[in-house]
Amino acid sequence: MVKTALITGITGQDGYYLSRLLLKQGYRVAGLMPPQRQASLARLGELANEIKVCAVDLTDAPGLLAVVEQLQPQEIYNLAAPSFVPDSWNDPLGTLDLVTGTATRLLAAVRQLGIDTRFYQASSSEMFGKVDCSPQDEDTPFRPMNPYAAAKVHAHWTMVHHRQRYGLFACSGILYNHESSRRPPAFVTRKVSLAAAAIKLGLSQNLEMGNLDAKRDWGYAGDHVKAMWRMLQVDQPEDYVIGTGELHSVRQLVTTAFESVGLDWTRYVVVDPKFLRPDEHFQLVANPAKAKRNLEWEPQVSFEVLIEKMVLKDLERLQSGAISASGLRQIPH
Repeated sequence: MVKTALITGITGQDGYYLSRLLLKQGYRVAGLMPPQRQASLARLGELANEIKVCAVDLTDAPGLLAVVEQLQPQEIYNLAAPSFVPDSWNDPLGTLDLVTGTATRLLAAVRQLGIDTRFYQASSSEMFGKVDCSPQDEDTPFRPMNPYAAAKVHAHWTMVHHRQRYGLFACSGILYNHESSRRPPAFVTRKVSLAAAAIKLGLSQNLEMGNLDAKRDWGYAGDHVKAMWRMLQVDQPEDYVIGTGELHSVRQLVTTAFESVGLDWTRYVVVDPKFLRPDEHFQLVANPAKAKRNLEWEPQVSFEVLIEKMVLKDLERLQSGAISASGLRQIPH
């Protein structure tokens, strides 16, 4: 039997890599997308023609129920969320409805229909917030520090309650930073990879950055979506922390990116206080031991290889004219 997987947030970075993985596994993949945003399907590139698009607003509970009833998916992956965490401060209620509301409506649809669907909720290391200890695991308390993280905590517990009260196969992946060349330039990894490529080609002169000593647990998005899929293949639904377990500083990020194109970063990087973020002293780093033990999951792409791949891809894009280097100085960090 061919399995059907339903994905929200399918046009984002994770939606792309997850769709590619599932299609290779022989799934029929369907993506939920608001009618007014169907043009964004182009972001999926060559995958767009292999995916069934279901036009429905994620706030439309009857519409979501109808789609789930029609497709009878074996698996649902709820990846819908704002693409850039700081933006959640501008619309806390909208963030709450997109993150928690979508999860609640989809879980309710599965429960009301009584179908045997396995549900994945995309949680985030942002939920840990102001941590007291490192690394963090599945027992670390949540202390969210922004509206995005608070919404993710709400959605996480909504999923847990459906699992406990209604017996649904529902689980959560608490994912740490995971990157790729499909990241928007607002993310620091892509900001750096794009700048290094542009400077190498003479299209830009410098890169303005904030705190070079800030550290993150950065992994590869293609590795992380494999963990999502494996969570729905095991016998018991459980929640998992997914990350590399390694911290790298922004200084290491910049060094690796510029070295990959033969440049000395110290000649081009300028530290500007306007890019400093107030939460950068918190050390979020994963302890993925449970995922390694139960899912046989480990990251395959190293930090150095990931960053080099991102820079070389941006180099290729700039040389081909697929993207422009204009506005690099205005990208926030």
